[in-house]
Amino acid sequence: MTASASPLTIEFDGDASLDGFLAALKPHAGKALVLHYGGRTIRPGYHVTEVKAGAFATLDCGGNPDAWRETILQVEDIEATGEGDFMSVAKFERILQRVAERVDLQADARLTFEVGQPGEPMRIFDVGALEIAGSERIVLKLEARPAICKPRHRHERRARAAACCNSNATGAGCC
Repeated sequence: MTASASPLTIEFDGDASLDGFLAALKPHAGKALVLHYGGRTIRPGYHVTEVKAGAFATLDCGGNPDAWRETILQVEDIEATGEGDFMSVAKFERILQRVAERVDLQADARLTFEVGQPGEPMRIFDVGALEIAGSERIVLKLEARPAICKPRHRHERRARAAACCNSNATGAGCC
């Protein structure tokens, strides 16, 4: 998690833990929480419909085992009834506190959002960043989670790191 200035942005780069995300929200309890996903700003009546806590054990296409814990927040993008505004950070935190009283939410679990409008398939998102937009709003920028071949992805990351670290180019900006 990194922070930049004006407007203040807290970057998660698609790798937010539940605890890290909640810690970043904590100082902003009085602000409205606005979600931005898939090129849309969520409507003010959005609703957290379900919170899931899961443990995953997988085997990828290269035969490599993996395991992790994940907290998945399912959010329905619906119109507000009446003159509703966006959910406050405090209300969002209360929802998660209430869930944590009955479901074992792991602090270090990867945080995932499933978001959709009625009649549309849900889409899966990772936490990209939190942008503090003045004194009244905080914008949660969600990034679509792409499908990846983990062995190829790991190989490409290692190749980029090796090329960068073995480069004699001046100003390479790495290592």
